[in-house]
Amino acid sequence: QVQLVESGGGSVQAGGSLRLSCSASGFTFGSYAMGWFRQAPGKEREFVGTIDWSGTATQYGFSVKDRFTISRENAINTLYLQMDRLKPEETAVYYCAAGLAGEGGIVGGEYKHWGQGTQVTVSS
Repeated sequence: QVQLVESGGGSVQAGGSLRLSCSASGFTFGSYAMGWFRQAPGKEREFVGTIDWSGTATQYGFSVKDRFTISRENAINTLYLQMDRLKPEETAVYYCAAGLAGEGGIVGGEYKHWGQGTQVTVSS
């Protein structure tokens, strides 16, 4: 049974940092791309970033580039999202997702398994 469990969410002031984690089980984590998405109330799901199976290639959404960093530790089946200089408009539920192949994309349909999400609240 595939499980993706996000953690590390919480409340932070604008300009602050948070590090999200996603613990994976039930599949060969090191063989698949992983992604982060977020969804704010009343808004569509937004691509945050993706990392390939090896951890050597990443791609970010335009609004988070240069502030967020995705990484992974295949040995412990864990994905990370380091978020720096957070903005109030980035308040959302953040989801990790497992890709369909070794390299991921920016569209949710390219991911086959999703976590339950973790809330991130950024206050001004």
